[in-house]
Amino acid sequence: MNEHTSRKIFPTTQLEDADGDGHNTSVNPTMGEIIGKRFSRRNFLQGSLAVSAIAATVSPVALMSADEARAQNRSGSAFRFTEVEAGVDADHHVADGYNADILLRWGDAVLPGAPKFDPTKQTADAQSKQFGYNNDYVGYIPLEGSSEHGLLVVNHEYTNPHLMFPGLVKVVDGKIQQGALSKEQVDVEMAAHGGTIVEIRKAGGKWQVVTDGKYNRRITANTPMEITGPAAGNDRLKTNVDPTGMRAIGTINNCAGGVTPWGTYIMAEENFHGYFSGKLPEGHREAANYKRYGVPEGGYEWANFYDRYDLAKEPNEPNRFGWIVEVDVMDPASTPKKRTALGRTKHEGAESIVAKNGKVVFYLGDDERFDYVYKFVTEGTFNPNDRAANMNLLDKGTLYVAKFNEDGTMQWLPMIHGQGQLTAANGFNSQADVLIECRRAGDVLGATKMDRPEDVQPNGVNGKVYVMLTNNTRRKADQINAANPRAENAFGHIIEIAENDGDFTATSGKWEVLLKCGDPSVAAVGATFSTETTKNGWFGMPDNCAVDSAGRLWVSTDGNNNKATGRTDGLWAVDTEGEARATSKLFFRVPVGAEMCGPLFTPDDQTAFVAVQHPADGGEDWPGHGRPSYYEDLSTRWPDFKPDMPVRPAVVAITKVGGGKIAV
Repeated sequence: MNEHTSRKIFPTTQLEDADGDGHNTSVNPTMGEIIGKRFSRRNFLQGSLAVSAIAATVSPVALMSADEARAQNRSGSAFRFTEVEAGVDADHHVADGYNADILLRWGDAVLPGAPKFDPTKQTADAQSKQFGYNNDYVGYIPLEGSSEHGLLVVNHEYTNPHLMFPGLVKVVDGKIQQGALSKEQVDVEMAAHGGTIVEIRKAGGKWQVVTDGKYNRRITANTPMEITGPAAGNDRLKTNVDPTGMRAIGTINNCAGGVTPWGTYIMAEENFHGYFSGKLPEGHREAANYKRYGVPEGGYEWANFYDRYDLAKEPNEPNRFGWIVEVDVMDPASTPKKRTALGRTKHEGAESIVAKNGKVVFYLGDDERFDYVYKFVTEGTFNPNDRAANMNLLDKGTLYVAKFNEDGTMQWLPMIHGQGQLTAANGFNSQADVLIECRRAGDVLGATKMDRPEDVQPNGVNGKVYVMLTNNTRRKADQINAANPRAENAFGHIIEIAENDGDFTATSGKWEVLLKCGDPSVAAVGATFSTETTKNGWFGMPDNCAVDSAGRLWVSTDGNNNKATGRTDGLWAVDTEGEARATSKLFFRVPVGAEMCGPLFTPDDQTAFVAVQHPADGGEDWPGHGRPSYYEDLSTRWPDFKPDMPVRPAVVAITKVGGGKIAV
């Protein structure tokens, strides 16, 4: 998810450009090539729309429907609020008439016995009882159906040691340098990864953490996991510590995620490649597989203290990461399960919906330049009256990868061993091989190479599916295609899928470009926001998204900054229907250096939870700081703004003053 994956001026734990140079060397067409060919044959776009080649790839169907709607004077925007002014400063900002309250910060108590947060005396034991670092995905599971009492589930993606630990960064001969981490600091990092499950309750209009909640739990990089599904027990997952290939230790780089219809918590493992160091033994069978995933990157220092992150000592360990993890939140003693049937990629998330026939469909993005969009359809059907009957639905089903065509149609290509090219002749000897080498299987099938697929969100109200494509500045002019229309795509775009017959299990459908992002006042950018979008309303780098109960689309961003856009990341409301289609409004913005994660709405739409990740990770290009930011010299001390407290990633609860639904 995160392009702020480096320590920038410092040696990195999370990688600079986690989305990478792109490790897809297949000859599959890119989405930009498809979009370009799709519309190059049409004369629909004339006059002012032909200002640039970029503008010529705007979806005609989308434009015509929007123009027709305006002509008929249909209803305007579905969102009612006064938007925030875009900009950059040290604090967060929310639309007038709303409260944005800090609910949980890094180091806050989650479990009984957690000590008060002391940034100068951090220990792994303390951190394992406290809220973790860099909160990303936020989910809400109601207790007894309530929108005011439930479980908050939060992923902790990665760590920024230069912001976390005092004394780590030094100025030597006028240059800023970061020292090596100690084992104790690495242990804190490992405890700060994973996820949090915590009971929350709304009282007097304000959300509160129930610190003694019986379901409260921390999951970390050291939590025992069970490996299930078709790849479980395969030789390629066996290690010295686990000769069965059935038991993994921990989960890492948990980016976005999901909540299943049966109320379990989904953690998606994303940029696992950066945790590994060392060199594979000569001639090892995993060499090509790991190259396709960028392993090893060596951004973290964990291999200095733990053999399982050293390829020379545990060459199969990377195959045990990159999976979808399912957690039973109602049983704090349960073992989380890595569900291999959903494939191994750099997963952004796994949002789901129940189809007409009762099967459950999960949509997944593989967040790297030139990688793919997937969906998984369960073999079994969801039973709303028997939670236990649903608990292993994710072990059997069909995984598909997306192919977008120039004519606006698309196919979901089944990833089944023995079908098509997924045979022993191409190095796939079992379904386990297909899933372990999910990316290569997509290459062989001819999937469409995308511009960093992140959240993929089904909308149960209008029947559409929204694909966030953050950016791809490495796409060349001869690589553009219908669904990735811009070379050097710095600002990203959003694709809208309509599955055939409104059936989310369908193997074909149609697609449109809902939005090409960036500043619409710059013709060369080719952004396609509606003319009703103000100077504050446009954005770049779409990342996470949410659909509220009314079917309205909300988009959060990653990568907006003073240098790129003159604004921070934030949460935008995006119209998808009627005359206001492609209109965007800024609802919430984060402090300098931060990324906007989440977002999540309670079932009654009266609370929006958002996650502010890595605040203060930057500030060089902001005149308010103008230099590198680290523990002793931070560009912001959000959210506490106390001299003895560092910056702290946090979850924010947004509510309307006096109560009521958001943006209504």
